[in-house]
Amino acid sequence: MTVLTLIRHGETDWNRTRRIQGSTDIPLNDTGRAQARAAAAALREARDPAIPVTVAASDLARARETAEIIAAELGTEPPRLYRGLRERSYGEAEGVDAEDFLRRWGPWHTAEVPGAEPWPSVRARALTAIGRAVRDHRRATAPAEASLIVVAHGALIREVIRHASGGTLPLEGERVANGSAHELLYERDRVRLLSYAGSVT
Repeated sequence: MTVLTLIRHGETDWNRTRRIQGSTDIPLNDTGRAQARAAAAALREARDPAIPVTVAASDLARARETAEIIAAELGTEPPRLYRGLRERSYGEAEGVDAEDFLRRWGPWHTAEVPGAEPWPSVRARALTAIGRAVRDHRRATAPAEASLIVVAHGALIREVIRHASGGTLPLEGERVANGSAHELLYERDRVRLLSYAGSVT
């Protein structure tokens, strides 16, 4: 049994202007770095200092740097990186702003975007990568009790939360906020939602 905290990376310039990033490797901006430090401060305040923590992340720059900031602030080892935690590839929609996306393809979760990764594939990939991160975490910390922080991306986290909540969260039209933290329980390859930080519209 592992308690893990899913954190969305901090803001990028494309987030600020509401452009679709997907697998495009966009770095954090200064607001995003501040969000990463704030997430780390909240984690530090909530955790028991006697319990070791490990950090895992997507290998895309915005998630990797967020995780590096959190790991440094918490005094842990550098994050382990997992390609499987990358954001959904949005195909032809990458770089497109939100209004243009809606005009060209319609509502977010029903849109058929040429070249985009199918939603079921995103979910399956995310759960596989989280499982691998949990196993690596257990090998690194066993038999000690420890917590796992996973830094990833909005659409991927949304799919994991939908899976863990039986499809009840997030609500339709909500976006997972940059820097937000969500707690899950991973047990016997199953994921259950423990706490949900809410989303932004």
